[in-house]
Amino acid sequence: MDTAFTRLVGVRHPVVQTGMGWVAGPRLVSAAAGAGALGILGSATMTLDRLREAIREVRARTDAPFGVNLRADAGDAGDRVRIIVEEGVRVASFALAPSAGLIAELKAAGVVVIPSVGARRHAEKVASWGADAVIVQGGEGGGHTGEVATTVLLPQVVDAVDIPVVAAGGFRDGRGLVAALAYGAAGIAMGTRFLLTSDSTVPEAVKACYLAASVRDVTVTTAVDGLPHRMLRTPFVDSLERAGLVRALLRAAYGASAFRRLSGLTWPRMIRDGLALKRGKDLSWGQVLLAANTPVLLRAAMVEGRTDLGVMASGQVAGVIDDLPSCAELVERIMTEAEEVLGSLGGFRAVR
Repeated sequence: MDTAFTRLVGVRHPVVQTGMGWVAGPRLVSAAAGAGALGILGSATMTLDRLREAIREVRARTDAPFGVNLRADAGDAGDRVRIIVEEGVRVASFALAPSAGLIAELKAAGVVVIPSVGARRHAEKVASWGADAVIVQGGEGGGHTGEVATTVLLPQVVDAVDIPVVAAGGFRDGRGLVAALAYGAAGIAMGTRFLLTSDSTVPEAVKACYLAASVRDVTVTTAVDGLPHRMLRTPFVDSLERAGLVRALLRAAYGASAFRRLSGLTWPRMIRDGLALKRGKDLSWGQVLLAANTPVLLRAAMVEGRTDLGVMASGQVAGVIDDLPSCAELVERIMTEAEEVLGSLGGFRAVR
């Protein structure tokens, strides 16, 4: 299927596997890329050395285009950009709006820049700075999320910018792809659906929790890091919500220390990142400290399989997913269904 997005990044199908921390590693990304989608490495939870290794591992597995996702507010964002450029990565995606300077640096090196946004004004801003495309996530999406549904947010952004728009939040099949195209999108991005594939390295016990969840079992909470975060509701999440501020801050302090060890960051660098996060999202110092909880609690589930001591970010779509296909099977199924739906629409005609 040929769209403005497939032409921009050089993939066969207008489908994106999003850059999920602790989930979107070389195995999943190479499988998604090999299936004709755009696979994106989640680099925010990787050290700089590990990022370079992961890029080379993906390239050893496939010659298809892929991307790297990074946080624009991270103190080492510039270092990560240099690695992306040096290693010849095709696409850089951002969880937060990158600066005009970062966009210019990447574009000068021939890297396609695709920020993720959750509001029309953010899309307009990054488009004016030179972003090549945007991923627009509605409130149905997993992880940090907003309040506006994809069906309301997507057409607003499509009407506001002249660059390809990729729709995220609530997608899992060919019908969703056709719906997004009808709204004016040039493709769809999926996180939870790719997490729930046989190519995903997430522990099987964790995948089983997702498959057992109903739509009502996917909730939004601020208990993890002070920001709205969509995830599976579990007894552990309930306990986080019952915890008082003092207990939450103590847990966050432990989380900050644990993440420093995992990431290899120094305390000065983490403090600088905290200051950038505070300014960028207008957070209190308590919320900045709580933000350290997220990568540690996600790792506990997504890497260690501790569903009792970790959190499982999830889109609402988890409640209607019941299988674990390979990435190749998933993408083929999506495209086949999309063609069938488009064909069936040809039988409709206006009645006057």
